[in-house]
Amino acid sequence: MPFDFIDLFAGIGGTRLAFDKSGGRCVLSSEIDKFACRTYKENFGITPAGDILDLNERDIPDHDILVAGFPCQPFSLAGVSKRKSLKMPQGFDCESKGQLFFKIVEILKAKKPKAFLLENVKHLVFHNQGETFRVIRKQLEDAGYDVYYQIIDASKLVPQHRERVYIVGFRKNLDIRFVFPEIENRNPKIKEILEKKVNPKYTISDKLWQWLIEYREKHKLKGNGFGYSLVDEEGIARTLSARYHKDGSEILVPQKNKNPRRLTPSECAALMGFPSNFKIPVSDTQAYRQFGNSVVVPIVERVVNEMVRCMDQSA
Repeated sequence: MPFDFIDLFAGIGGTRLAFDKSGGRCVLSSEIDKFACRTYKENFGITPAGDILDLNERDIPDHDILVAGFPCQPFSLAGVSKRKSLKMPQGFDCESKGQLFFKIVEILKAKKPKAFLLENVKHLVFHNQGETFRVIRKQLEDAGYDVYYQIIDASKLVPQHRERVYIVGFRKNLDIRFVFPEIENRNPKIKEILEKKVNPKYTISDKLWQWLIEYREKHKLKGNGFGYSLVDEEGIARTLSARYHKDGSEILVPQKNKNPRRLTPSECAALMGFPSNFKIPVSDTQAYRQFGNSVVVPIVERVVNEMVRCMDQSA
């Protein structure tokens, strides 16, 4: 059955790709980053509305499912560590990003869609000894929803270790009991997404390679596991992050008689499960940020397909 959805914190539209494929019709998208908006427009033909805080709930179109990957930096393990070291506020105390979750709740209360899907970093569940997530669940339940969540590792469908928490809610009066789908294991390998011919510009410099070697050795002596990671083409990669543009250290591809190389932006797209015809109209730096911040498309597909199946059965 066709359904309408809104795409909040839309990024470059990874979630929308999954929802479109599942028969959804996007009636509103919102994204504040101008470079992400450029990529979104190139692929979907529209420029998302800007800051979600500027949207009046009453002006938001009616919809069946609210979709939002609200900002994760205040809750991520790396983000929390950085904010602590800099004595910066974290979690909900981060005014600029941590509070955006409550805007989602306001929209849910005002528009009362049948369901929602939220996505965030795994650490959200454990942040502040679990208190942050308890607040999130209570807010969503008080808004009138039965709430379900699961941490899913995307490595069964794409060659990348990437754990994210997916939070699904259904309006209580629908009386839907949701079970997250079993994800089939495709046993993906990194070699499946690697390109045969790659521009030499993606090979890291002698200076950077030497620095990465020394950095890794320094931390190894201290008993830490920090440092670069060379991928095994028969295996999977570490998590692609938004900082990949800085040095590419978490996912480096070995090369014969050369320094290792970064993934290309199109390889990053494939690593996130984006289709091969997805357009990348921005610089490499912006592309790395965008894919590092995005969702794994086929994982979202599996979740939304199950959500839609449950909604159809309850109709």
